Amino acid sequence: MRAFALSEDQVEYAARVRSVAVESLVPLARAGEDGRINRPLLHAMGELGLLRDLYGGRPGEPPRDAAAMQLCLLRETIAAVSPEAETALALQGLGSYPILQSGSAATVERWIPGVVAGDVVAAFALTEPGAGSDAAALSLRAEPDGDGWRLSGAKLWISNAPDADVYTVFARTSDTGARGVTAFAVAGDAPGLSGERLDMISPHPIGRLAFDGVRVERADVLGEVDAGFRVAMRTLDLFRPSVGAFTVGMAQAALDATVAHVKSREVHGGPLAAQQSVAHALATMATDLEAARLLVYAAASAYDAGADRSTVSRSAAMAKLFATEAAGRIVDQCVQLHGARALQRGHLLEHLYRDVRAPRIYEGASEVQRTIIARELLKERTSS
Repeated sequence: MRAFALSEDQVEYAARVRSVAVESLVPLARAGEDGRINRPLLHAMGELGLLRDLYGGRPGEPPRDAAAMQLCLLRETIAAVSPEAETALALQGLGSYPILQSGSAATVERWIPGVVAGDVVAAFALTEPGAGSDAAALSLRAEPDGDGWRLSGAKLWISNAPDADVYTVFARTSDTGARGVTAFAVAGDAPGLSGERLDMISPHPIGRLAFDGVRVERADVLGEVDAGFRVAMRTLDLFRPSVGAFTVGMAQAALDATVAHVKSREVHGGPLAAQQSVAHALATMATDLEAARLLVYAAASAYDAGADRSTVSRSAAMAKLFATEAAGRIVDQCVQLHGARALQRGHLLEHLYRDVRAPRIYEGASEVQRTIIARELLKERTSS
């Protein structure tokens, strides 16, 4: 049961996505290798139209600006079935959305059809060794070179690196803080671009990138020169609630598995669920999960309704903060109720336990979300 009133079309859409994910995506996801891009999986998602759904598009139509609620339903539904498939899909959206949002017609045509088909792998390259949550501290330089630029520096903790086909890269073009950053679309095989994979607890591919005078043209600029921070924030305002949706899906899978376990597990002559402490733990987890889901849906609805930037940013931050933190608590409690079996390699909860940690850090750590919420709250009180 969901307190939020999804439309009949939305309910049918989620059911259809779940069916497709169970039948077509799970086998391909299981066949993939941790820390590597699963290209057969991406190609299948392209054929099934799921990558087009990232942008709110429909078969036969060109991709358009994303619909936040559809994105959240897509991510939540797939995450409850296969976190690997969900992550692969979401990274395509995060890496390519700035191109769709701010690229020239030629740049969009060069990259987006391949992304939608699952033949081109995209990545979002913002974080650097010395600039994580403080995105305004970026030091990767874009030095003028004729009618273009040359990029020099490094990026770190980049999902899908170093094997992506196109990167949305944020580089410093002037020394004016956040206002001196420009976004570029950079081909993965560009001369001077290299990288290495990183061995992480999270199973999806993450790597480091090195830029040694990588040439970019004026046509590769996304948006305006020195206005790349705006491109990044528009992307994150859309994707932050859907990060919450991702963790809601994982938490739902963990809770479903745990309810089944405590009903069948016998202790002291009765089911584990008969223990009051266990029943109360289930109640707390279910309440946290529903609250997280409602915050995610509210943030998505605000985005789709065209709410003002302050409302969108605050709602997105609240949704990501609460949902990712709640999912971490829920998965941890589910592991506790399962006992040692949940930590055995290959168990659903072992996988979720590793996967659920990273969302509290990427796309703005929980501390950053609290800062955004407080800033918007204080700004609102000051203006009134």
